[in-house]
Amino acid sequence: MPTLTEAQLVDFARNLLSAGGATPSEADIVADSLVQANLRGHDSHGVMRIPFYVGRVKSKGLNPGATLKVVQETPSVLVCDGGWGFGQPLSRELTRRLMEKAAVTGVASGTLRQSAHIGRLGEYAEMAAEKQMIAMICANTHGAAQRVAPVGGKRPRLGTNPLCIGVPRPNGGPFVLDFGTSATAEGKVRVKQIAGEKVPSGWILDSEGKPTNDPNTLYGNPPGTILPMGGDQAYKGFGLAFMIEMLCGGLSGGQCSYPNPPAPTGNCAWFLIIDPRLMGGVDHLLCEVGNLETYVREVPLIDGVKEVTLPGDPERRVLAQRKQTGVTIDDGNWKALVTLATELGVTPPAV
Repeated sequence: MPTLTEAQLVDFARNLLSAGGATPSEADIVADSLVQANLRGHDSHGVMRIPFYVGRVKSKGLNPGATLKVVQETPSVLVCDGGWGFGQPLSRELTRRLMEKAAVTGVASGTLRQSAHIGRLGEYAEMAAEKQMIAMICANTHGAAQRVAPVGGKRPRLGTNPLCIGVPRPNGGPFVLDFGTSATAEGKVRVKQIAGEKVPSGWILDSEGKPTNDPNTLYGNPPGTILPMGGDQAYKGFGLAFMIEMLCGGLSGGQCSYPNPPAPTGNCAWFLIIDPRLMGGVDHLLCEVGNLETYVREVPLIDGVKEVTLPGDPERRVLAQRKQTGVTIDDGNWKALVTLATELGVTPPAV
């Protein structure tokens, strides 16, 4: 399994995306976004996505050069259409515009429809936190990429519908809670499938609703499903995904899940940005966040436990490690990237 430095991986990703049809600006932004996901341990949203992105460009399902189109605007609202462009540049631009509005109105809400995959939601919360703003972002799969069945059902009806909330922190980086409403991200199942590995127990069910460790069953005909998060109370995870489905598809002018969907297309998303300067104040927020963190981290620990984990902690730990040691890519996903490189005439880095 090859291990690449951040610089090697960004350069390779940029070259693949450029050769695959992305504009120079898109290649820069998307490569950075994907590698930053890898560096934080979110390999399901990392460079393994590039063959899919390039395939979508080739099939005309993803439109390089598409820019954010404002459909409706008020002082605190932006409704936007992405024209099926690369999701990361579109989402960064929408976040930037909403931050500008929130600085004036205190709260700004925006939606995005007809966007290709927007990547790791946490990066947009991090953008807001850098300006000491709060962000909430959620996304659906524009009615397609249905992977999760309601509890008791054996056919998928919703996507993995992620939710992210980010709050600035006095020091050490923001608190960012970023998770799918399913037991695992679909991308993590796909990583295992490409790698030729089994998935852990508790991730997926086969087409008859029985537990399985075979990732191929998720993509069968009929398909398997990813379990909703929540374990014995998985109806709560599915319920959260159900609400996100309505917020994203309904508010954006895009789509909620519907019968006989096409292959995965992209995302509808809802963004909310809050500027604490116009509410309780930044100093008050940071003081309360700091006091709360101290109080929670000082809890008496169960024997054998070294520390509690708060939102963003796992990502910070992995980021520090991978910045130093590099990103290791399993042989299956590396082979897929090298195969694509050969097709596009791109030279892979020496590893």
